[in-house]
Formats: sequence, C-alpha cells, structure tokens
Amino acid sequence: MKLSILMPVYNEQDRVADAVKQALAVTYPCDVELVIVNDGSRDGTAEVLDRLDDDRVRVIHHARNQGKGAAIRTAADNATGEYMVILDADLEYDPEDIPRLLEPVLDGRATVVYGNRTFGSHSAFSFWYVMGNKAVTMAANVLFNSYIGDLETCFKLMPVELYRSLRIRSRGFGMEAEVTGKLLRRKIRPYEVPISYRARTREEGKKITWRDGVEALWILARERMRRIR
Repeated sequence: MKLSILMPVYNEQDRVADAVKQALAVTYPCDVELVIVNDGSRDGTAEVLDRLDDDRVRVIHHARNQGKGAAIRTAADNATGEYMVILDADLEYDPEDIPRLLEPVLDGRATVVYGNRTFGSHSAFSFWYVMGNKAVTMAANVLFNSYIGDLETCFKLMPVELYRSLRIRSRGFGMEAEVTGKLLRRKIRPYEVPISYRARTREEGKKITWRDGVEALWILARERMRRIR
C-alpha cells in the first residue's frame, strides 16, 4: 500500500518548511508521497517549496488562488497512492497521528477514517469556533441519521479512487462538508480515531470564518436532498 499525503498551501512561507519536515520525519507503516499544491500564494511560499529536495515530495503550483477544495482536487488528481490523507500546512495537526489513522485500514476494520479532535482547552481557537464546528457536525448527524464526532477535521483518510468518485465541487473550506455529506449519502460511515490538535489564532493566520460554517450547513442540506446517481 502507498499513502499520498495531500498538502494544500496558501501564504504559509513561515510554516510550510516545518510542516513538510514534520510530515516526512514520521515513521509510516507503508510507502508515502507528499503532494503539495501551492494555491496561488502571494508571499514567499513558492520559493520555499521550490527549494525542497526529497524524492517523496511533488510540488504543483496554481497560478492563482482557487481555494482549499480546488487545491485538494488537483493534489488528488496527481496522487499515485492507493490511499490519501489531507494534511494542512498550518501546523495545527500532528502528522505523527497519521499512522494511527492507517491502523484500522491496514487491519481491515475500516475503509474511511477520520481524525477526531477533542477540542481541549489547550487546543481550541475560540468558544464560538468549537460551537460552530459542533453545530455543523450535529447537522450532518441529524440529516443523515449518523453519529460522527468531527465533520470539519482535516484528517480524512480514504482510497484515492473513492475521493475522486465523489466529484467534490466546493472550491473552498466547504469541501469538508461536501466530502462528508457525500460519504454519508452513500451510507459510508467514517471510522474515527482521536487525534491531537492545536488551533492557531487569527494573528497567526487562521483563515476559516463563520461564513464557512453557514456554507457548510447549506452544502449538507443540498447533499441530503440530492438523488443518488
């Protein structure tokens, strides 16, 4: 088995080198590749990425910013692994948790695995951020009669071909809700494992806003009403 780690990057010149270093330093139970998509960064991110020298790393540049969903779509289209997992370059997630996500797949217990953040007091961005995340997750559970703990998690591990078949249209952060909505619509229930998480602040570059939460609710409702083709 080969795992493709998909890393969307936008204006992360101060963090992306550390993010790549941490991802490659992990001892994985399988072969890995790191597919990085620079989504039209306007700072020095492109220069940092172009200096990377590792056979496991592939860098793709978008000429202009298109959003996280579009960056992940490009990365997935270029992935060569059987499985994929998303890892943001903002250092909020610990790549050391990725082998834990792989365990249920390797021992045959699961096909899709989500990393579930606990949102302890040491890791939460804000009260309203956590409440918004819980509201979106609850909406998904009500709409699809499921019980998942963290819809908006970045750590979503699944077969590459399954992700491609979902045909994700959302170009921004709405892709998180669309992925989960389409999986639940197909009766695919993600297996969840606890992960660590340290949210950064607005001053440190936190990008998601309340508008993304509203969009997520709309996307979930849309996917619930959509007919299965």
